Amino acid sequence: MKINTQYSHIHALSTRWKDLDAFGHINNAIFLTYIENARIDLLNLWRINNKSKSIIIASIKIDYINQIDHPTKLIIGQFISRLGETSFDINADILSIDKKKIYAKSKSTCVCFNYITNNKLKVYQKIKDDYKPNYK
Repeated sequence: MKINTQYSHIHALSTRWKDLDAFGHINNAIFLTYIENARIDLLNLWRINNKSKSIIIASIKIDYINQIDHPTKLIIGQFISRLGETSFDINADILSIDKKKIYAKSKSTCVCFNYITNNKLKVYQKIKDDYKPNYK
């Protein structure tokens, strides 16, 4: 599987003992937690952090490619892969720290949302500014 080397955002983390499952590798559900941690960094960067300016996750797809052992230092490479009127997609890959091994690929569809009015919003300008249509 080809590894993208043009991520617009990189999030570093290390596996934790509590992430292990009964088989001694990182539990598949934890992969989503790693991706969520990286997504929170993006939200903070974009200053999307209150009830009137937030997002809601509409869909997440993840392809598991390799097992992760503990301890392992990882990075999550992310980029905006699609912009819509009120939604956008974040592609995120879980990689070895040297970017030579890929553990998982994911796509999260996010909807810009106001929790006070319970309505969708147009995609925020900071997200549009971060979009580079030539990332794949």
